Amino acid sequence: MAARGSRNPQRTRTDAERARLYAARSAWNAKNIRRRRRDTIVATVIGSLIVAGAVASQAVHAQMTAPEPAPTQTSTPAPTPSPEPSESADPDETPAPAPTQTPGE
Repeated sequence: MAARGSRNPQRTRTDAERARLYAARSAWNAKNIRRRRRDTIVATVIGSLIVAGAVASQAVHAQMTAPEPAPTQTSTPAPTPSPEPSESADPDETPAPAPTQTPGE
């Protein structure tokens, strides 16, 4: 029984070391999760500001550089009379194409 009693303090130290390492890993993981969440929020806000700035810049640029064209008076040409159809070409009198012979016949 004496041997059994000597292992108990060693086991207690090992268990305490395991618990300490587990707590350290848990704290480190929680810290990393908070940091990643913070980084994601910061990146989203900055990205949104960049996109909003680009849209606003384009809107201002379009308003400043696109002057309205001044209306100018143009003269309208007089309509030209269309030519009368000639009576010599009757659509019913057009010759039909001659049939061609195919190589296999």
